[in-house]
Amino acid sequence: MTDQTTPRGLDDQLCFALYAASNAMTRIYRELLEPLGLTYPQYLAMLVLWEQAPVNVKTLGDRLQLDSGTLTPMLKRMEQAGLVSRRRDPADERQLAVSLTEAGQAMRPAAARMQAELACRLPLPLADIVRLRGELQGLAAGLNAGQATGGQAE
Repeated sequence: MTDQTTPRGLDDQLCFALYAASNAMTRIYRELLEPLGLTYPQYLAMLVLWEQAPVNVKTLGDRLQLDSGTLTPMLKRMEQAGLVSRRRDPADERQLAVSLTEAGQAMRPAAARMQAELACRLPLPLADIVRLRGELQGLAAGLNAGQATGGQAE
């Protein structure tokens, strides 16, 4: 039985393992994205746009798990950099659609090369990476579901 009055040590914490891994991964991405002129959140937005563009801002925010207060200034900077354009959706004037510009689309091959470089730096075989990604996606989904139900995961 565990003593519930004494907290476990730092190295026993799942949250710290996730935090340390996230920091290490972000440092690698920062280095690899610098030549593209992208921040990590901007890169994630570009991934969504390369999959499906145009996309409305709400959908983009949902996919990236970012609120509009964070997403709007980021998109504004990306628009100023000539990577995206934002326009009112003709089908629904209340919606703002984000599209890639030619420059944003032209960046895709460089991003693919960057992903290959990143894969070479990861200290895990592909099968382990795929398994780990699935486990982390499941963890995030479970935590989000628990949060939505007030801690009562179903």
